[in-house]
Amino acid sequence: MTQVATQFIQNRVFDEIQVGDRAELVRTLRPDDIHLFAIMSGDVNPTHVDTEYARSSQFREVVGHSMWGSTLISTILGTEFPGPGTVYVSQGLNFWRPITIGDTLTITVTCREKFEHNHHIVFDCLALNQDGLKVIDGVAEVQAPTEKVKRPRIMLPEVTISDRELRYGHLLSITAGRAPIPIAVAHPCDAESLRGPLQAAAAGLVVPVLVGPEAKIRAVAEQEGLDLKGFRIVNVPHSHAAAEAAVALARDGVVEALMKGSLHTDELMSAVLSKVGGLRTARRVSHVFMADVPTYPRPLLITDAAINIEPTLEDKADIIQNAIDLAQVLGLVEPKVAILSAVETVTSKLRSTIDAAALCKMADRGQIRGGLLDGPLAFDNAISLIAAKTKGINSLVAGSADILVVPDLESGNMVAKQLEYLADALMAGVVLGARVPIVLTSRADTAKTRTASCAIVQLMAHKKREARLV
Repeated sequence: MTQVATQFIQNRVFDEIQVGDRAELVRTLRPDDIHLFAIMSGDVNPTHVDTEYARSSQFREVVGHSMWGSTLISTILGTEFPGPGTVYVSQGLNFWRPITIGDTLTITVTCREKFEHNHHIVFDCLALNQDGLKVIDGVAEVQAPTEKVKRPRIMLPEVTISDRELRYGHLLSITAGRAPIPIAVAHPCDAESLRGPLQAAAAGLVVPVLVGPEAKIRAVAEQEGLDLKGFRIVNVPHSHAAAEAAVALARDGVVEALMKGSLHTDELMSAVLSKVGGLRTARRVSHVFMADVPTYPRPLLITDAAINIEPTLEDKADIIQNAIDLAQVLGLVEPKVAILSAVETVTSKLRSTIDAAALCKMADRGQIRGGLLDGPLAFDNAISLIAAKTKGINSLVAGSADILVVPDLESGNMVAKQLEYLADALMAGVVLGARVPIVLTSRADTAKTRTASCAIVQLMAHKKREARLV
């Protein structure tokens, strides 16, 4: 049986400490330290948390809170020297230079003077950075403990900082330097479906053509304080007509992408898939969610969770190929594709396992190209290397999947929504396989979700342009 060593925290009592005794603590400032300190203290001085502002400040970069360094002095006094039972009396500090991200501070406290009558000790405090330069100095006075204390060290929970704004900005940055593309927005007749394309336009991603009842669109804009100046509006009487008109704009080459507004998905997709005047290609149309999950080290594509209810084997081959093509547009040369089921072994009792095995063989024979496929894989071992190793799965895909292929729409939709609402995933959704990419979001999605999706279709449109020139 393996024995786990217990860590203890213990003090040094007043009588054990001599003048000249000292203790050290070494700590490096990370971005999460700055964010966590700001959250705990409420100190959101832009010098610490606003990258753009910080560039124009005297330090030219984000700097840590000066008091973060002072808390390290408190840490060493309270946990080690003297340790548990110590009571702060006073603290005086001087701050000599900023603490920047990546700086490593060495905190030293040295006993300067002792007072027998009240068990007070005065400590000299010093913080030097990795270059040996003085960052903080000062004097602390404490009442030292007189009774020995030894306690098991309490293991604190891990803290994850989920910075949605930072992740949102990173997603938009994939299109940096590219010109906006024309996009038809079908029936943007509520606040979020109108705000989304306008935000995307402000971000330089798209040039929206608003297709729907003009009076209703303008009424929403007025109510929400949105400026429609400079945006083209195609006036049609209702949502069905908006879907047909938006598709016609794409078919005629006026726009390079479509965006769903406040109409039902089947209204828009019926027009897209119409055999007369639609946007069909030889490829099966499918939907891909891109999820930026704080607890997963890379973007995760989930397909199909919105279009194909119970896809056949042939449908799944197209669904996978669509997702691989998107992953490559996003910069993944050979994306890892995990074909999901409830189990990792092939069994006739679960059709999804048989489909997974067949799809892997299709990839071996070149019927699916550009990705590395494995399946069936359960969700846990598709995204967790530890889970895969525990179950004895030897795979280049398990534990590091880029694409999750779900068995059907129901399971895929549940996975995507759970990641969004329980794991704080930043989501973007796009339909592939038609003549133009389509931003397809839920009517409950925010404007930022719609804008993030526009970043993907803008990148796809530019890659399509580049392919024509080759």
